[in-house]
Amino acid sequence: MTDSLFHKGIADWAARVRRKELSFTDTVTTCLDNIEADSALNAWEVVDANAALGSAKAMDSLLASGTDLGWSMGLPLAVKDIIQAEGFPLTNGSNGKTDHLVGPEGTLLNSLKRAGMIALGKTKTVEFALGVTGQNTSRGTPWNPCDRNVHRIPGGSSSGSAVSIAANHVGLALGTDTGGSVRIPAAFNGIVGHKTSVRVWPTDGVFALSPTLDSIGPLCQTVHDTGLMHTLVTGEAIPADVPLKGLRLGVPQEHFFDDLDAAVADDFERSLALLVDAGALTVPIHFPEAAERATLFPQIVPPELLATLGTELFEKIRAGMDPVTTERAQNGLKVSAIEYRQALKRQQELIIKANATFGAVDCWVSPTAPIIPIPYDDLNDPVKHQRALNASWNTQPGNLTEFCAMSLPMHTSGLPTGFQVMLPHGQDARLIAMASSIEALFKQHNKQ
Repeated sequence: MTDSLFHKGIADWAARVRRKELSFTDTVTTCLDNIEADSALNAWEVVDANAALGSAKAMDSLLASGTDLGWSMGLPLAVKDIIQAEGFPLTNGSNGKTDHLVGPEGTLLNSLKRAGMIALGKTKTVEFALGVTGQNTSRGTPWNPCDRNVHRIPGGSSSGSAVSIAANHVGLALGTDTGGSVRIPAAFNGIVGHKTSVRVWPTDGVFALSPTLDSIGPLCQTVHDTGLMHTLVTGEAIPADVPLKGLRLGVPQEHFFDDLDAAVADDFERSLALLVDAGALTVPIHFPEAAERATLFPQIVPPELLATLGTELFEKIRAGMDPVTTERAQNGLKVSAIEYRQALKRQQELIIKANATFGAVDCWVSPTAPIIPIPYDDLNDPVKHQRALNASWNTQPGNLTEFCAMSLPMHTSGLPTGFQVMLPHGQDARLIAMASSIEALFKQHNKQ
């Protein structure tokens, strides 16, 4: 097993560096060793060890001279390979040449590097970020480290980023979430994933799958880490942890609990009982419109992807694309302008109706995904593959309603499962404070 420097969170690691228990060079060296030892996990598209070590040594010299950039200084970072990063190739998870569609390194990554973070490389992604299982037959599918004996799906589309955190390769990884692509791999890999409110974090320099729904967010070990990132990116302070006593947990009565795997249902029931024992209240809420994900996503995402690619380029590269991605993308050719505009109009109606439920509740809660991570070979079975595609069943509604959301590990044994918390658009800071309290309760129970 690989060495973990970040299992207690980024702040703990940063404090150890200041106590001179280790250096930035030690940190990057350990991370690179972990990546090499875990090459079979296939989490990385490319790594530049020499550049990373050079940056780490420069950061050590800077810190020794009295310049401290804070917790982010020298932090090893994984970058999803739909995000432009200077000095690294950009594949967008495809064998087709599409790097010209993204433009130069964007505001977010540039600001993280100026804060001292060290990008070790690019992580695997589903082709064009259009997929929830993590499968990519074009450039390879990472191996979920929750099971070192059986190749299980890592979730997508931020597959490599999630694996890089779960396998202790880096302290922080960037992912994107259009229909669950941060939260699903977080749930499947037993880590924390924050779907930020759309348009709150800058997305320039990121491949545009769906400008309507795309958001970028972190995958990491702890909720506190997501708070550090959110404050760094937005300047917004995170409030104190929200008391669980009296917290009104909205539990959807339709859609979100349909056909759960037994392990997911058991873990959620136990987790909800813990929250109730701590004084939280469960409040039934009704939002049957969540089921409209099945019709609205195909009318919004594929046409917007094809608008990014252009139909001429799509036709040129489609024969070499992952077949699942090809099938989903080509559906955009069938969507009329009228259907597309009507879908956007309906989305706005859903946002209003979903936000109205928050007069009675403080958050929505549900399992992040209705399934556990299945063996990769099971995707060869059409029935099991179709069920695996339902991994976004509980995440896509949050994208349509423009919620911010968090996935937390909720399993105590067995394969990873995720507990999802959702709040209205722009309430990321309160979401983090709330999720931090829930995480503390879960961890306290797990130690017993």
